[in-house]
Amino acid sequence: MNDTVTTVRSVLKERSTELLGCANVVATGVGYKIVDGKLTETPSIICSVVNKLAASNLSSRDLVPAEIGGVPTDVVASGIIRAFQAPTGRFRPAPGGVSVGHKDITAGTLGCWVRRNGEWMILSNNHVLANINAAQIGDAILQPGTYDGGVNPDDQIATLEDFITINMQELPSDCNVAGNIVSVLNALSGVIGSNTRLKAVRIQATENQVDAAIARPLREEDVDPQILHIGAIRGTASAVLGMPIRKSGRTTGYTEGQVTQVDVTADVSYGENRTVRFTDQFMAGAMSQPGDSGSAVLNGNNELVGLLFAGSDTSTIMNRIENVFSALNLTL
Repeated sequence: MNDTVTTVRSVLKERSTELLGCANVVATGVGYKIVDGKLTETPSIICSVVNKLAASNLSSRDLVPAEIGGVPTDVVASGIIRAFQAPTGRFRPAPGGVSVGHKDITAGTLGCWVRRNGEWMILSNNHVLANINAAQIGDAILQPGTYDGGVNPDDQIATLEDFITINMQELPSDCNVAGNIVSVLNALSGVIGSNTRLKAVRIQATENQVDAAIARPLREEDVDPQILHIGAIRGTASAVLGMPIRKSGRTTGYTEGQVTQVDVTADVSYGENRTVRFTDQFMAGAMSQPGDSGSAVLNGNNELVGLLFAGSDTSTIMNRIENVFSALNLTL
């Protein structure tokens, strides 16, 4: 260890408590100073702050001096430093990336907090918050979801506010076996005097663009607009081929990937012989598992680009965030 680093460590040992007394400082350490976004070779005292603030917004005693004892300082934004907790636990306030769900489902992921008409809303999937169209507006939303121990009403965090219906279309069945069975059953109904008649149908997915829903928090103090292990969202962007992306989800936590396909049309299974067609999606590799549905997807600049909703062992499919925001009239 060179003499300069030894000097910086000695000065920090004497002044660390003083620096941690500044209102915005959450950590101090020895590191290399960053200038214009580039790492230098200058050992410095690094002060981590919740947010970088203009000097005019801080009192003189809360300002980190440019140097201490002849040692340069550097200020970096780290956000609030928290003890790590499993995303399946109970969080209050609740950030994006943790377990959530309609009272009648198992569990999915709280994607992120957004706004509609200036009010905070949870953003996730229809099949997470609205039980694949089966829910009623005002239904209880639990954090964590029931699979992770959430109990209604003790763990209710929000009420269902709105959702985009997942459209499926019934068409006459082209299955001869099904048609013959229905004919026999209808004939029997006539014999016993029943007016009920059956029909054979097949389910064909009409085109959908989003699997999305929002929920209104019971208390604003339960809102944490950051995303677990990622931080604050810094705007929105459009997903493009080759873009590095990342997410934080209830099952696999923090994962990274890359946009491998755009303009994706996919037939997605919702179980019970329900297959739904989605258009204008984008795809990445294996960066999710069941339970990650609803995760917010961000690029390397922490800009929101998608809403994760489906996948396989080798792929992950996401709604474009611009389609989600347009459908539900959302902003950040």
